[in-house]
Amino acid sequence: MNMQTTPRLTAAESALVEAFSGQIGQLPGNGAVIGSRDRLLDDLKKSGLPTRRIESWHYTDLKTLLRSLPATAPASAIDPIAPVLEGSTVLSVLQGAATSEALIDGVEVTTYHDQLVDGSAAAALTALDKDDAIGRINGSFVRDGFALNVPANIEVAQPIELQALHAGGQIHTRFPATFGAASKATIIERHQSVTEGDAFVSSISDVVLEDGAEVTWIILQQQGATDTHLGQIRIKLGTEAKLRLFVVNAGGKLVRQELRIEVEGEGAELTLRGVNLLGGDSHTDVTLVLGHNVPNTNSTEIIRNVVFDKASGVFQGMIRVAPDAQKTDAKMACNTLLLSDDADFSAKPELEIFADDVICGHGATVADIDRNHLFYLMARGVRENKARAMLVNAFVAEIVEELEDEALVEALEAIISTWLEKHA
Repeated sequence: MNMQTTPRLTAAESALVEAFSGQIGQLPGNGAVIGSRDRLLDDLKKSGLPTRRIESWHYTDLKTLLRSLPATAPASAIDPIAPVLEGSTVLSVLQGAATSEALIDGVEVTTYHDQLVDGSAAAALTALDKDDAIGRINGSFVRDGFALNVPANIEVAQPIELQALHAGGQIHTRFPATFGAASKATIIERHQSVTEGDAFVSSISDVVLEDGAEVTWIILQQQGATDTHLGQIRIKLGTEAKLRLFVVNAGGKLVRQELRIEVEGEGAELTLRGVNLLGGDSHTDVTLVLGHNVPNTNSTEIIRNVVFDKASGVFQGMIRVAPDAQKTDAKMACNTLLLSDDADFSAKPELEIFADDVICGHGATVADIDRNHLFYLMARGVRENKARAMLVNAFVAEIVEELEDEALVEALEAIISTWLEKHA
């Protein structure tokens, strides 16, 4: 006789199941959405949170690291904060609820709550694969966010800041965005804690660039020192589309940021740059899965990491080149400054190449500050602590400066410098 046993749930897994049972009557959505939520939560109960036995989660054993969950997000009066870049149009999601629908010339903006209610969001409430814990969690609980549609040939004059702020609790948001053919835009996706209350946050962005679209998308994660942040961005690039994706992690106790990118049109170009600032006893995992699926596409990925104290970090980068994707040019690098004997960083760059006419490469380095550079500055009268700060700043500033927009570069460099002054 075959007997099926229900897997024993951890405290965090039990809290997720109980939270779903307690919220199901209030979660927005029509019948199709509720059906999708039920399936995702049921899959999560059966599989549990991922462990190190799952290859893609080997360095971030979520079942062990996520030991408990805060209570459901309490009602809290939160005000929007000043945007990263002055003059940006701000769309605010405060304590998990979209609070404004700013008018943006030529751009269609709707709340994700409305898409859940009318059922148009149902098809996207999916897990990308059997190990997609973020897709299951977010799809089960998401309540709100913003959906953007930039029509063909529209150039959005000012950056749009998607501002997700919270004051603790469980927060789940979503940001689908479609950029029509030959459109242009800059998006800043900003996640930030405004109190010291513990938070459990999930967020997914579904981004489509149609033929010839040119987009700069910046993810700025500044969660609190005790927060868990599970982020995922799903991207599809059309023919001749150009995406510049910048990721800055400067907060959070437990962070997993997934970048799931499919290059589906010839002539498409991806530029990915990342800066991970890790301190305290935090753990940050950036995982990239990039598919080059058609011929004649390019991508470059450079990740810079600065690790202090007892922090730990992970970069997993997988580039897959399909059999038909001849003339692919893909290069990936991960460089880490390890500034404490108690800190650690794991880098796992990978290539899966099924085409024979490609240029692909990857590399990773882990080092302390170059003693020769430190001596050079100190010999010219710069105090050691100041010299070290200058060298660390230069290490990450080189990446940010590739944005080319002077005002945006200065704004991000100020955020990075403030973090380094606090932790160095």
